[in-house]
Amino acid sequence: MTGRIITVAQQKGGSGKTTVAVNLAVSLHARGHSVALVDTDPQGSLGRWFMERMERKGEDEAMDFSTSSAWGASYESEKLKRRFDFVIIDTPPKIDSDLRPALRAADLVVVPVATSHVDLWATEGVLDLARREKAPLLVVLNRTRPNTRLSAEVAEKAGELGAHVADTQIANRVAYAETLGQGLGVIERPKGPATTEMAALTDEVLALIG
Repeated sequence: MTGRIITVAQQKGGSGKTTVAVNLAVSLHARGHSVALVDTDPQGSLGRWFMERMERKGEDEAMDFSTSSAWGASYESEKLKRRFDFVIIDTPPKIDSDLRPALRAADLVVVPVATSHVDLWATEGVLDLARREKAPLLVVLNRTRPNTRLSAEVAEKAGELGAHVADTQIANRVAYAETLGQGLGVIERPKGPATTEMAALTDEVLALIG
């Protein structure tokens, strides 16, 4: 069986794409899956995270990293899915024709949305492009503040855009930033709210494409 491709995409910068990509990768890896990460974002945050991880943990045959141009994302991910259970593509914060190969190749497009109306408006372009490429979508509310009216409004509006919204919301927690800088995922820390959130999100992703 060939691997599954997950593309993490969002038009607006600061939505937490790399954080979601990294934590999904670590969580899937912890469940016994092999994972390849592909960075098409020139900013290179995912690559920096991987280098930190290599220094901390050493090489791991079940987790790999490569870079690609936006146009090469489809070719690179199709090649990697022959060797890995999951391929996760981190994309640049923009919407144009360059994003299409990563969307076209995806078995699932995960769209992180920070809880503001501005971020939600920016999401419409991603959703429209993904639909044109016939890519399955999962909107994930990220950096939420629990039990606020704004979070509820954004969740409702995201649903009205016709996208499937994850039941799991990722809260605005220091643990995500700390572990990212250490080359880790939150599930590699002692159990807490962040580990529970990421486990639940991983369950949802596997239910959709497992």
